[in-house]
Amino acid sequence: MFTGIVEELGEILGRQHYKDSIALLIRGIKVMEDIKEGDSIAVNGVCLTVAKISPVAFYADVMPETLRKTNLHELKAGEKVNLERALTMGGRLGGHFVSGHIDGTGIIISEKREGNAQIKIISAGNQVTRYVLEKGSIAIDGVSLTVVNVDKDNFSVSLIPHTAKLTTLGYKKPGDRVNLEADMLGKYVEKLLLQRDSSSTDDYPEKDGITSNLLKKQGFL
Repeated sequence: MFTGIVEELGEILGRQHYKDSIALLIRGIKVMEDIKEGDSIAVNGVCLTVAKISPVAFYADVMPETLRKTNLHELKAGEKVNLERALTMGGRLGGHFVSGHIDGTGIIISEKREGNAQIKIISAGNQVTRYVLEKGSIAIDGVSLTVVNVDKDNFSVSLIPHTAKLTTLGYKKPGDRVNLEADMLGKYVEKLLLQRDSSSTDDYPEKDGITSNLLKKQGFL
């Protein structure tokens, strides 16, 4: 479990290719302080397991499913990545609960300045946008952010200067692909609502997710 508060920008030092998977060699400073084999580290929001440790870097295996669902297959030597160690019991939760299990990827379609903030608009599929709420939380490349606006197939977030400077999102441009993880609370609510009355499946079309009609039927609206 993570918080979406990036600890540092790491660097891809290299990658090893296998038949259907890869291994990444990632350099860090802060995350290397107490690292050990088997630890979980979020790399651009993807929970990876430390497989091997060198003095200034660690190896992490990336399985085929992760390559299909995330942007990790695009990473090349020299690229920066967001790094965060797993949350410790008793630690501060500055962002929101982030599992490191990516729901899908999105594309930055535009950006603009608004005062000292960077506004980025990101297109995404229904597997993500169905859980996105205005003023709700979402993790983008592992960064916990608050949603500004939501449209049918896109949403916008605002980056303060601190976030733009200390994460990869400050350098991402229109056309770049990002990893998206929706707030897990929405997924649990949907699951509970869909299973609340299993005898009336017509009222709970799972493909539609949480709809206004469903919420009205359950007394939320």
